[in-house]
Amino acid sequence: MPSTERLGGLREAVSLAPLTTLGIGGPARWFFEAKSTADVVRAHRWSTSSGVAVLVLGGGSNLVVSDAGFGGLVIQIGMKGLTWSADGEDALVTVGAGEPWDDTVAACVARNLAGLECLSGIPGTVGGTPIQNVGAYGQDVSDTIDRLSAYDNESGAVANLSGRECAFSYRTSRFKRNDAGRFVICDVTFRLRSGLPTVTYPDIVGYLAGAGVSSPDVRSVRHAVLQVRRRKGMVIDPMDPDTRSVGSFFMNPVISPGDRDRVAAVAGVQPPAYPADEGRVKVSAAWLIERSGFHRGDADGSVGISTKHTLALVNRGGATARDVLRFAARIKRGVIDRFGIRLRPEPMFVGFDDNHDRDFLLS
Repeated sequence: MPSTERLGGLREAVSLAPLTTLGIGGPARWFFEAKSTADVVRAHRWSTSSGVAVLVLGGGSNLVVSDAGFGGLVIQIGMKGLTWSADGEDALVTVGAGEPWDDTVAACVARNLAGLECLSGIPGTVGGTPIQNVGAYGQDVSDTIDRLSAYDNESGAVANLSGRECAFSYRTSRFKRNDAGRFVICDVTFRLRSGLPTVTYPDIVGYLAGAGVSSPDVRSVRHAVLQVRRRKGMVIDPMDPDTRSVGSFFMNPVISPGDRDRVAAVAGVQPPAYPADEGRVKVSAAWLIERSGFHRGDADGSVGISTKHTLALVNRGGATARDVLRFAARIKRGVIDRFGIRLRPEPMFVGFDDNHDRDFLLS
């Protein structure tokens, strides 16, 4: 039973589907919007005294919520604000965890600061970016995160962690691995500097060349990234059903050179690959999926693959969470059968009990 201690602003039976980019999911048993770190502390104290689980919700962009919803307390992160300072030649910007991510990137680019321009157009909020170590087109947020503050529900205090202490690696961090559920990120400080943008990925290089931009700055790179992402249905647009997704559903697998050569032997052509840590290579998940018999626009009832990008699984209208997981599992099995590569999902799954497809996707 919930605590008799009062938590002002607490609501019950709030639908989570409208709060996610996929547009799927049942209700939260209890729901609370935290507009300050103090609110986060109060909400956690209430949940502890009530004996209920907590789900922290940002922009809902990397989340698949079960049809049954979540039987505990959902804390929606609403802390806002950007604070600027300088450290020598570097600019530091501390951003509230509830700020929309793309608005933050736009504010940095407007000041001609490099380091986040390739992450333009990614949905969600700032607080979610360190958890996933969000990245795209040659940049990861771990490249620029100087420090962050987070409520530690083990100690009941606010911790200040350096970027190194976040233990970042490809599309993950300590917040997603060993310390999953322990911390609630309240603000993030990025270290940026005026200078040349990152222009390494063929999609961006090709767009800039086609636009006649020979000496790109951060503004032109941001524009290029937004246009490329929009073509792939990766910029949220209420008028475009291809954007009703979690973005990329599967991560690009990081494999050994030997596995890459084995994949090439099966396919008859080398897969697109990029150098990764420890002598390994990152291979395109979209390429593997397409060569396993799945194509843009494929549909299975009310769920399907985006017409613009193979990695985006979309809610075509009326889909359930079970529909999405079943279709994703079918894709993963197809890639295993064809290439022996196990794709890993990017989104977090919430509220699923005894779901074989969820277990398979995480295996």
